Amino acid sequence: AYCCNLTDLCVPSNKAFLQEIPRGLGGRRGGGLNCVLSCLSQCREVIQNSKEVLSLLQEKSPTFKPVLAIIQAGDDNLMQEVNQNLAEEAGLNITHICLPPDSSEAEIIDEILKINEDTRVHGLALQISENSFSNKVLNALKPEKDVDGVTDINLGRLVRGDAHECYVSPVARAVIELLEKSGVNLDGKKMLVIGAHGSLEAALQCLFQRRGSMTMSSQWKTPQLQGKLLEADIVVLGSPKPEEIPLSWIQPGTTVLNCSHDFLSAFTCITCFPFCPLKNMVSSGRRWLREQQHARWRLHCLKLQPLSPVPSDLEISRAQTPKAVEVLAKEIGLLADEIEIYGKSKAKVRLSLLERLKDQADGKYVLVAGITPTPLGEGKSTVTVGLVQALTAHLNINSFACLRQPSQGPTFGVKGGAAGGGYAQVIPMEEFNLHLTGDIHAITAANNLLAAAIDTRILHENTQTDKALYNRLVPSVNGIREFSSIQLARLKKLGINKTDPNALTEEEISKFARLNIDPSTITWQRVLDTNDRFLRKITIGQAPTEKGYSRQAQFDIAVASEIMAVLALTDSLVDMKERLGRMVVASDKNGQPVTAEDLGVTGALTVLMKDAIKPNLMQTLEGTPVFVHAGPFANIAHGNSSVLADKIALKLVGEEGFVVTEAGFGADIGMEKFFNIKCRASGLVPNAVVLVATVRALKMHGGGPSVTAGVPLKKEYTEENIQLVADGCCNLQKQIQIAQLFGVPVIVALNVFKTDTRAEIDLVCELAKRAGAFDAVPCYHWSIGGKGSVELARAVRDAANKGSRFRFLYNVQLPIVEKIRTIAQAVYGARDIELSPEAQSKIDRYTQQGFGNLPICMAKTHLSLSHQPDKKGVPRDFILPISDVRASIGAGFIYPLVGTMSTMPGLPTRPCFYDIDLDTETEQVKGLF
Repeated sequence: AYCCNLTDLCVPSNKAFLQEIPRGLGGRRGGGLNCVLSCLSQCREVIQNSKEVLSLLQEKSPTFKPVLAIIQAGDDNLMQEVNQNLAEEAGLNITHICLPPDSSEAEIIDEILKINEDTRVHGLALQISENSFSNKVLNALKPEKDVDGVTDINLGRLVRGDAHECYVSPVARAVIELLEKSGVNLDGKKMLVIGAHGSLEAALQCLFQRRGSMTMSSQWKTPQLQGKLLEADIVVLGSPKPEEIPLSWIQPGTTVLNCSHDFLSAFTCITCFPFCPLKNMVSSGRRWLREQQHARWRLHCLKLQPLSPVPSDLEISRAQTPKAVEVLAKEIGLLADEIEIYGKSKAKVRLSLLERLKDQADGKYVLVAGITPTPLGEGKSTVTVGLVQALTAHLNINSFACLRQPSQGPTFGVKGGAAGGGYAQVIPMEEFNLHLTGDIHAITAANNLLAAAIDTRILHENTQTDKALYNRLVPSVNGIREFSSIQLARLKKLGINKTDPNALTEEEISKFARLNIDPSTITWQRVLDTNDRFLRKITIGQAPTEKGYSRQAQFDIAVASEIMAVLALTDSLVDMKERLGRMVVASDKNGQPVTAEDLGVTGALTVLMKDAIKPNLMQTLEGTPVFVHAGPFANIAHGNSSVLADKIALKLVGEEGFVVTEAGFGADIGMEKFFNIKCRASGLVPNAVVLVATVRALKMHGGGPSVTAGVPLKKEYTEENIQLVADGCCNLQKQIQIAQLFGVPVIVALNVFKTDTRAEIDLVCELAKRAGAFDAVPCYHWSIGGKGSVELARAVRDAANKGSRFRFLYNVQLPIVEKIRTIAQAVYGARDIELSPEAQSKIDRYTQQGFGNLPICMAKTHLSLSHQPDKKGVPRDFILPISDVRASIGAGFIYPLVGTMSTMPGLPTRPCFYDIDLDTETEQVKGLF
């Protein structure tokens, strides 16, 4: 018998060990030395191969740093030295968690669970006493980090024959590889495992059996041990040999391998050195990188069972059981520490994902816009959801929908929610439409904090001397007086290069302490996420404590806040903080802008918004992923969901995937702003536009009677009328031409209603193609789900793969007036624009203040291409009146007002809230659409 032990060979201080190797056993001189050299050669080969593979992986992904964590019970400094030396040589990072020798099971499990959730660690090995290897401890390990192959899942896969899908015990694998490289034929051999337990014993028996060996196992104190040793060709020692077992029981010619860290006193044995997890660590790193490089998702899609007639949206939503959001997150490649779970079906996604996937190629970027709608809406959200359900659940293409979060105002008013509809909606729709994760509430709080800061500052400046005001702004605390960070920034802006509060002159104190806000120029309003017409004009400051300071003000709906627009356009926490600080709230008495930064509130606003910046993950009825994030007003703001949601989604879908996002209102408003504002801010380039149309809306544009929310449709809309459809297609043709101005291919999605006839559907598709659409497709997702939009999905895929020649409509360096005129003429079809004196004055002021190079966000009715809501079809030869011009400097655009624009909706005579109720026993919402 001959064997060797590599443990000593791996320790630099024991190089002299080779000199101690026995000259051989059983008459085979030099056998032990040859075996040791063979083991040493294998050891060096494993290290070298691992080093080469890890180097290749790091070449492809320079930020990849493979880390092995070792949880060790006891201070075995020698073992730590061995591990550290081998790790450094192989190019592996290693972290030791050293626990006391008497650590309890619970303490060990606690450390394991911490490592499980640490995304920086790719493998976890346990060096604890045999008594500590309980089932609870072993199965606490995540199988994907179990580089010792000890969990039930890895062992089960090995037994089932799926060795390529699991981690195999490195010791067991080393035994097999050493024997095979030594030329030992295992087929028909009798193998005996002595003193091994658990995973090692199971792995050894499984691997030997798969190579044709007959396996036996025994403990050292088994009475039949000597007889079994006589039969064995190969003996594997799983634990040190007791002294009472004589070596004479091992027959000459038997191959003995030692898998324990201790030595046999009389001869040297083959063993696996302590760092055998190297190969498994390489596999773990390779697998981890492969997961980052995004293959097609292994998404479990939810099945639909459409009913006819189609039930209410709430009934459909409630009939489907959504996947747990953590399951969905894992399916699309999110890591455990990249999500923050809110309940069972929604989660926030952390922005750290963008850094992890920064080298990942983006997917295709598709915008869903629409023709000029009726007051009922034409189903852009429904088309968006139906399209991604078709792409992912039916064509097996990674896709993400990015939707706006609806305001609570319309939800309880007359419009209803925005989760889609029928069998193409986001679920649970109650959570989608009510509160979600509180983003709008955070915006409301931040907005109103800034509003309070404005009026409070005016009051205090009006009632205090310079000195008193300065002393309160920069107080002495515990005898120390210093400026805060934001106050130092204000000093720098004012050109005062001092940091000692006591060093300012009287002139500098006055300059620093007084903002001198002109109350007549305040543009910042308070907000509330409820339709309340009686807050459209209010008087504030009537309490006697306000010392006579009162002024007329107003409330806007929360989604009209500039902070919402900032949220939608920002690309990082740093950028959001800068944008919040740049928000202009008024002008001072010298005509200079006053910002949130001047008021000292930027940091506080950022704190209130720190969670709202993270996109919200939900799912469609068919279990495909959706981001719901931001919902800026589509008239005074740009009306698109967030840049961050789109950017994260584009990384998650991978190069062959699709991100489908929607724009508010018609293509003349939402799409134009998406391209000229959002695409400028994000740097993203769209690949295609889906233009949503309905026969109902086309009949209206063709001269049909007026359409009013809450009033039954007239027979022109419920019966076939080819002429009305043909006449109304002028609006569809104009919207196609608008999209073509930007060089993006257009696919028309005809959202089919049950009253539409085949002749009407065919006519619309034919006229759309004649107008230059890449394709025109009828869609039935509302009634049957994603299956009803497969044809649309194929058309979108073909158009996006064709490539776009995207271009902006105007150069931002043009004067504000010329940018407005370009939009009015090229997009709306106006002959010219007409500026009111107030609008011209504002343009002059913004230009003088240095804001003239911002893009334009037109605030215009969505019910017509012109400024007159009753002008349907394609109005021509009109003059577009600009009544006022305002600025959202933090968001980064100028918004001209075309006519009057209400920013606080009112409630109708019979709001939706009459039908909304809660079942107090089941806690289910009733009557929500």
